[in-house]
Amino acid sequence: MADKPGMQTTLIHGDDSYRQSAAVAPEISVSTSTFIHPTPKGQIVLGATPSDYDPFQPSRHFYSRYSQGVSTRVQKLLGPICVCHAVTYASGLAAAYAATVHYKPKRIAIRGGYHGFHMSIKVYQASNSVEIIDIDDEYKPGDLVWIETPLNPTGEVRNIKHYADRAHAVGAHIVVDSTFAPPPLSNPFDQGADCVMHSGTKYFGGHSDLLCGVLVVKTKEEWFELWNDRTFLGNMMGSLESWLLLRSLRTLPIRVARQSKTATELAAWLQKIEQTPKGKEFDGVAGGLIEKVWHSSLQKEASEPWFKEQMKGGVACFSIHLTDPKHAQLLPNTLEYFVSASSLGGVESLMQHHIVTDAGASPKLCRLSIGLEDLEDLKADFRQAFKKIARPAKL
Repeated sequence: MADKPGMQTTLIHGDDSYRQSAAVAPEISVSTSTFIHPTPKGQIVLGATPSDYDPFQPSRHFYSRYSQGVSTRVQKLLGPICVCHAVTYASGLAAAYAATVHYKPKRIAIRGGYHGFHMSIKVYQASNSVEIIDIDDEYKPGDLVWIETPLNPTGEVRNIKHYADRAHAVGAHIVVDSTFAPPPLSNPFDQGADCVMHSGTKYFGGHSDLLCGVLVVKTKEEWFELWNDRTFLGNMMGSLESWLLLRSLRTLPIRVARQSKTATELAAWLQKIEQTPKGKEFDGVAGGLIEKVWHSSLQKEASEPWFKEQMKGGVACFSIHLTDPKHAQLLPNTLEYFVSASSLGGVESLMQHHIVTDAGASPKLCRLSIGLEDLEDLKADFRQAFKKIARPAKL
């Protein structure tokens, strides 16, 4: 047998040692808040944990704010596939805020990306003096460099190593939000990330039925610091959400590889429509409807060595910029296989008129999250939808 099993094998068997019954799959855990104390050893001292309690690999549990069975199993699966040590949180923003609390920066370097984290920074600023700078400004010791890549909503890729080298040269820290490129699509630690954040609600969950955030760090010592903060901030996942995540992780590599492949091919097809002039037609779709298609595979940097090294598996989420803002408003609800909704990463394809959730977005912008449907069916869906929005009187 191989010394180190592959990612898919790890996701199926990596938590076998935590099985507590004869059931093949973990039992559904709806809610467990507290556990019976063993006696006489291990009695709880008020305000303290038992001296033999190891949160990293607990042999028993005593209160769910510290640990419980299914959440421990989830973290043990996430650690190996994310290469380092994982801590789960109640949501992606809970994880992002926890990273801010952990690094205690006086300055945060950030540009664009998910508007929710910008609002989270404002909450942090209410009780902490923090200056916001651009990611291309000069860094200082102790700065927190926040790199979201691939970028929400366009799916464009940023060079992690470039920013990591600049940060480490002056003693700054770099956190990479890799929500759009979970394993096996990328591993930001290879490019120098100090910490990797995921909104596990998206691809880790993959079924649009849970909220989750994940922080991954390089050492057990840093993991313990994050775990300790989480314990007393109270922003851990619930039992049912942890069970749902555990279920979803079993199929992660299969899902995201298929989603990324379909998205890349669909983006290339949509770009050909973008390149078709008004009055002409490509594959049953009139030209002049799409102004621009954003996808990592369409970036000018896509052929550069750093890009190929960083992005080994592509991206399943991207955006299109329509010529007419009215068309952008109509399109999500005119498609049949795409669900008009926020979020991304689920098995069903989603489309969002982005200005609905981000007031600063272009009214012509629509974000696509590609699911597990067949590519030709998604193309056919676009054909019928574009025909309808081009002739709104017939809707």
